[in-house]
Amino acid sequence: MQVDLRESWWIRDVEIPSRLVLAPMAGVSVQAFRRQGRRYGAGLVCSEMVSCAGLEHRNERTLGYLRVARDEHPLAIQIFGSEPTVMAEAARMVVAAGADIVDINFGCPVRKVTKTGAGATLLEDPERACAIVAAVAEAADVPVSVKMRRGLANGSRACLQIGPRLVEAGAATLTLHPRSARQMYTGEADHSLTAELVDRVDVPVIASGDITSRARAQTVLATTGAAAVMVGRAAQGNPWALTQILEGETAEPTREEVAAELIVFVRETVRELGEHRASGFLKKFYGWYLGRGRFPRPFKQELVQLESTEDVVTRLLAAAPGAAELVERLEAELPDPADEILLDSMPISIYGGG
Repeated sequence: MQVDLRESWWIRDVEIPSRLVLAPMAGVSVQAFRRQGRRYGAGLVCSEMVSCAGLEHRNERTLGYLRVARDEHPLAIQIFGSEPTVMAEAARMVVAAGADIVDINFGCPVRKVTKTGAGATLLEDPERACAIVAAVAEAADVPVSVKMRRGLANGSRACLQIGPRLVEAGAATLTLHPRSARQMYTGEADHSLTAELVDRVDVPVIASGDITSRARAQTVLATTGAAAVMVGRAAQGNPWALTQILEGETAEPTREEVAAELIVFVRETVRELGEHRASGFLKKFYGWYLGRGRFPRPFKQELVQLESTEDVVTRLLAAAPGAAELVERLEAELPDPADEILLDSMPISIYGGG
C-alpha cells in the first residue's frame, strides 16, 4: 500500500502539512537547517535539544536556541532534563518563544545527558518520566510530544511498556527510534517495535531511524501504521533528500544549486550564531554539502582551512559563478529577521551571537 507522503495529518490541533518530519539533531538543527527543511518539504521541523537547566539559569547560549522565524511553523522545540518542575517552566518559555509543539527528549544516549538522569535514562524510570510529561502537559497550552529509544540495553522493550503511560500522562504524539541507547547509531532500527507501539497507543506515532529513501519511508509507513517518518542524518547537507522522499526520483542538484544553498546556509548561520561560533560549527557541513561526488574532495579541505565564512562564500562563488543569481533569489524569499519573536521578559538578549 502506497502512502501519500504529501498528505497532511494532525497532532491534536496542529496540522502537519506532510508526513515527513525533520529530526532534532544536536549540533545540526540550527534555525537555518530547520528553515531549509521546511522549504524542501518537511511538514514538521524540530530544534536541537535545549537544556531546561540552561533555560532556568538564563544561559545566553541556551536562550539562543529559542529564536523562531515565521517560516519555520509548524515547529517543535525539544527540551531535556530530569526535574518535572524545571521542565514545566522550560515548556512555558519555549511556548512563549513560538513553539507549536513541546517535544521532550527521552532518547539521547550521550553520557553527558544520561548521567544527569535525562535523555534515554528516563525510559528506565517510568514514574519520573510520566511526572515530567504530566508537568509539561499542564504547563504548555500546545501539544506535547515525546521522542524515545527502545530502551537503554540491546533488546530492551521498555518503550512498549512506557509508551502508553506517557500518553496517559498527556503526550499527544510519540516518536520512536527503535535502537537502544547502547547501540547509539549502529546496527539497524527495529521497526517491528514501532508497529507494536502503534497498536498500543491511540495517538500518532512517528517512525524514526534509517529513513534514507522514498522506498524505505513507504515501507516503514505501510508496515507499522505510523503517522509519519522522521528523517535525520540523510538530510545533513542534503535537503534534496527530503524532496526525493516526498516526490520520488528527482534530478540531482547542480553544482550551482549546491553552492547557493550552502552560501545561504552559511550566511544565515552566521546571523544566528555570530562569526566566531559559526566558523567552527559550519566546517562539518562543507563535507556534507560538497560530498556525494558534487565537488572534488580537495575543495572541501580548502574551505575548511579558510579563515572566515566570507572567504568561504567568495571561494564557492568562484567555483560556481552561476550560484550568485540563485543566492539572490533564495535570500529575497527569507523573512525579515525583525519578525522573530523576542522574549522581552528575559533578563538578557537572545541575540548575543558569538
